[in-house]
Amino acid sequence: MLHSLWDATLTCVSRLFSLEALDARLAPSNDPKIRQRITMQATPSRWKTAEFKFYYAVFAIAVPLMFKAAVDATNAWNPNYKKIEPLLDQGWLFGRKVDNSDSQYGFFRGNFALLFALAAGHLLTKRVALMLFPIQKLTFDLYFGLFFIVVAHGVNTFRVLIHVVIMFAIARILRNQRKAATILCWVYGIGTLFFNSKYDTYPFGDVLPFLSFLDTAYKGLIKRWDVFYNFTLLRILSHNLDYLEKWSDEPQQEASRSVSPSQEFDTFKDGKCPELLDERSRLTAPHPISDYNMANYLAYVAYTPLYIAGPILTFNDYLYQTRRTLPSITPSRTFYYALNFLCCIMTMEVVLHFIYVVAAAKAKAWEGDTPFQLSMIGLFNLNIIWLKLLIPWRFFRLWALIDGIDPPENMIRCVDNNYSTLAFWRAWHRSYNKWVVRYIYVPLGGSTNRILTSLAVFSFVAIWHDIELKLLVWGWLIVLFLLPEIVASSVLSAYSNRVWFRFLCSVGAIVNIWMMMIANLVGFCLGTDGTITLLKDMFSTVKGISFFIVANGALFVGTQTMFEQREHEKRQGIYVKC
Repeated sequence: MLHSLWDATLTCVSRLFSLEALDARLAPSNDPKIRQRITMQATPSRWKTAEFKFYYAVFAIAVPLMFKAAVDATNAWNPNYKKIEPLLDQGWLFGRKVDNSDSQYGFFRGNFALLFALAAGHLLTKRVALMLFPIQKLTFDLYFGLFFIVVAHGVNTFRVLIHVVIMFAIARILRNQRKAATILCWVYGIGTLFFNSKYDTYPFGDVLPFLSFLDTAYKGLIKRWDVFYNFTLLRILSHNLDYLEKWSDEPQQEASRSVSPSQEFDTFKDGKCPELLDERSRLTAPHPISDYNMANYLAYVAYTPLYIAGPILTFNDYLYQTRRTLPSITPSRTFYYALNFLCCIMTMEVVLHFIYVVAAAKAKAWEGDTPFQLSMIGLFNLNIIWLKLLIPWRFFRLWALIDGIDPPENMIRCVDNNYSTLAFWRAWHRSYNKWVVRYIYVPLGGSTNRILTSLAVFSFVAIWHDIELKLLVWGWLIVLFLLPEIVASSVLSAYSNRVWFRFLCSVGAIVNIWMMMIANLVGFCLGTDGTITLLKDMFSTVKGISFFIVANGALFVGTQTMFEQREHEKRQGIYVKC
């Protein structure tokens, strides 16, 4: 009885944290040939070997010590706590204080009840409206979305809609010159990022005097409209580029079409054409050209669950899903996703109540800390950054799933489960990566011109995040960091069957991990001063050198476990390239 209960519990937990539970796109392919090809590439399982039993012992010792070091470095018994305490608030767990000093997550955490009420109100209103009135989902999405934008941005809604309308007009006016239209869409779109950064609060009255009354009008609940416009821009470009692609393909399709566009689309009804349910097929779903109209465009741009922060869904995919609910959306799958989301929230709350690393980094409270403690301040900061992005993204995706729309999962790997710069980019903000691949990487040549396309991709990524030279340099440095990995992978792949290959890969992976950690510690956690202190202590003291050696040993064990986890997925027919 107990054995059966234990097996059932393990099965439930395994399913809860599986890739498939995160996103049905990550499930094994329905095509047996594809599954067989993936499973044949997998190595025999090593989980029960003596080597991995040793690794389990390392984990059992190292992980608790890592938590202890972070707690010791940031709690009351540390002399630096007097610098940390002013940044803490009274918490709700075990009478402890909580580190709510991160302004971004603090905003989300403080307004979570309001967001939950908004999501519940939206879902309930939509269900009632669709039952009582003969309207389509797209129509509701249009009106509710515009209402939400007005409430969120107030009079600044005009600033957003001006860009939206101009971009729509560019695609329509130049639709017969696809190349020119595409270039102008990109130029204007990127230009709006620079324009908004400088003129986001430019008075209406200075443009036209009779509009001066707008300068004192309601500014909305979210006054920084320009921050959320960045996600709007991705949707604008997606619509326009999908439309231009459809328009340029239309003559060829008309010449060979034996049925009307609406009849053609109906052949995909109710899953009768399973291949269209594949994500790649939905990118070019056979929508009639008339569907690329202003109403559908605005409904997509203003779709409330994904408006604030995504995940990002292409126009073609969104339009398809508003008419055909995907088989991936089931009560069971949505329940498990919601449970996973609650686990993430509770993990974050426990960390913020016991490990005050965000406040320690802000107060630079690490004087006298050992290199191990200082590195844990940095590492747990990175984990909190990962969680603070993951939680809002999963909240908005859960909202969309309940609404019948299935966008891609943004984060499919824990931040600690990464060893490759290239794979890290694929797993972090995954919907954005997919968007970039479709609209930038592939059109510019993809892997046939990998360096130049990567430069274009990361230049746009940097500008899209913020108009700062240091971020543009960061984007170029990412490409530079990718070069050794790309070269090593191509040169050494011929030796992948050798016994020593996976151990050599660990050496490269450790170098990658250190580079990624140092870059992110400088940019987002410890800053330049803290990172220099860490590196100085690490290489100029006996304790530091000892820590560096032991840390590399632990990273070796970690990377071997990461490799085996991915081989385990291959044995199940899953290959996610990260």
